[in-house]
Amino acid sequence: MTESVIDAISAQLSDMRVTVVRLEIGKLSGVMPDAVRFCFELAGEGTCVEGARLDITEPEGTGECRACGAVFPARDPLALCPCGSAEVTVTGGAELTIKAVEVADHV
Repeated sequence: MTESVIDAISAQLSDMRVTVVRLEIGKLSGVMPDAVRFCFELAGEGTCVEGARLDITEPEGTGECRACGAVFPARDPLALCPCGSAEVTVTGGAELTIKAVEVADHV
C-alpha cells in the first residue's frame, strides 16, 4: 500500500523534492497507519519522497441506514444502525487519500 502511494506521487512529481506527504487513512479502511509510517521511509529511499515528512489523519467511520435514514458513527465496516438494521452504507472512514504533497524545489 505504501509503495502504491509513493508510486502515485512519483508519477506526478519525479523531478521534484517532496518535503511533506499528507495522507488520510480512514479508521474503517483496513489500512494500518503505523504500518504505513514504518514502511514510508524504507520504500521512499531513492524516490522523490526520500526524507519527506509523513502526516496522517485518521477520520472516524460514519454510516447511513438505508432503512431509517439515520447517519451515525460507525466503528466497524459491518456496522449496525442504532435502529437495529443491517442495511447500512459506510459513508466515511473507509478512504485512503493523498490529501496534499508539498515540494521544495527541483532535484
